[in-house]
Amino acid sequence: MCGRWWIWCSRHNPQAERFIVTIRDRSRALLPLLCLLALPHSPAWAACDDPPGRRVNWLYCDKQGANLTGADLREAVLTRSNLTNAKLAGARLSGADLGRAVLSNADFSGAALRGTRLVSAQLDHAVFVGASMSGARLDRAVLTGADLSQADLSDAELYQVDLSGANLTGANLSKATLTQANLTGAKLANAVLADAALSRAILEDAVLTGARLQGVKLDGANLLDADFTGTDLGTATLADARIDGARFTDAKLDSTIWVDRRRCRPGSVGECR
Repeated sequence: MCGRWWIWCSRHNPQAERFIVTIRDRSRALLPLLCLLALPHSPAWAACDDPPGRRVNWLYCDKQGANLTGADLREAVLTRSNLTNAKLAGARLSGADLGRAVLSNADFSGAALRGTRLVSAQLDHAVFVGASMSGARLDRAVLTGADLSQADLSDAELYQVDLSGANLTGANLSKATLTQANLTGAKLANAVLADAALSRAILEDAVLTGARLQGVKLDGANLLDADFTGTDLGTATLADARIDGARFTDAKLDSTIWVDRRRCRPGSVGECR
């Protein structure tokens, strides 16, 4: 094992070879540790002073208020970093890991976050207007009061996400997973949620006027006082959902599975017939 370390070190750093030769007769067991000490700083380790760049490692780094507008941070490691109030408009973050990062009030307007990992991230009042977030993972993230209007969240994973009070006007959430999500008071006017999963989600007081909800799963969801005026709920499932006070004026309920598990007649509008 020691021989392998010595060969690897000598090939990657000539200074390491001279250093190791002087001590190898004393304690060969120390070679792995000495080799690591002799090597230049590894880019795999977190380096908070490194400039922004693809695959940069800012693990646990404090970047509050940083101006990263248009930065290339694809596949970057930003896990548990603090980017509160950071400016990331137009930044490229596809494939990056921001798990458990603090991103309160950060601006991601127009940013590319396709396939980005934001699991359990703190994103309250963050701005994602027009951001590309298809396939992003936001399970258990906190997005209270966030602005995601016109954002593309198709196929995104948002299990148990907190979107209470969030603005999702015109957002694309088709085929997204929002099981047990909290969307209390959220604005979803003209949003696209076709084939999305919102089983046991909370949409109390949410506004979904004009939204496209064809094939959406709302079984067991809390829809108290929600506004579905003018929505398309064709082939959607509302089995066992709570709808007290909810408004379905002019809503299309073509072949919708209603709260009592009966299928609405084709052409039903405003009420399940």
